[in-house]
Amino acid sequence: MRELLKVDSSALKIKRIVFTNQKNVDSQLLELAEESKARGFRIEEMAPEKLANLCREKKHQGVVIDLKQFPYSDSEELLRAIEEQRTATIVLLDQIQDPHNLGAIIRTSVAVGADAIAITSSNSAEITPSVVKVSAGLAFKIQIIKIINMAQFEEILKEKGFWIYASDMKGTPYYENEYSEKSAIVFGNEGKGVRRLVKERSDRLISIPMEDTVDSLNVAASAAIILFDRRRQLSLGGE
Repeated sequence: MRELLKVDSSALKIKRIVFTNQKNVDSQLLELAEESKARGFRIEEMAPEKLANLCREKKHQGVVIDLKQFPYSDSEELLRAIEEQRTATIVLLDQIQDPHNLGAIIRTSVAVGADAIAITSSNSAEITPSVVKVSAGLAFKIQIIKIINMAQFEEILKEKGFWIYASDMKGTPYYENEYSEKSAIVFGNEGKGVRRLVKERSDRLISIPMEDTVDSLNVAASAAIILFDRRRQLSLGGE
């Protein structure tokens, strides 16, 4: 919630912010309500059980943000901005369908300082209240774009100087990989992984070696390992 209030209100399309009307609420919640009013948001109060029905979760922490729609970024504007940067990291999500995985990857992406996340416009989880909650509100702290054709977008990124790295069990161990200054890293669907054509358009496949008794890691866990290794290499390059 606090992360949302730090975002430029002109970029948000909020219907209302609903707070619990129960007595003895946390002082931080009262501060949030006052801050929301000061920002000019429409504020409502609701009984705790109605609030739970509104967000479809029992653990709502006393506040629910009702968005008209999530403010996705424009891909062309993003690419124009990144073109002037010496280094950049874009996370490409090829049909990630589990909202919790999406939220967790968003949180990791912000934590490592990634510039943007691209999701496919079909067969992918949308940015929903559940995703925002799992991301700890950080979905509003990074540019998220929708891509119709991921393989074509890879080609556009290559023209902008990016190298593409796709996560795949048959790839080079991630700790042996050296990233380019401008890197895009692809993570695939929970069951099928990165699609064939998307892998073929990638410059290199990278993997996370593990014991033979384990088939694979959850995609959010894999993303955390690989993205933090990318951050490690960037920090070494800046020394």
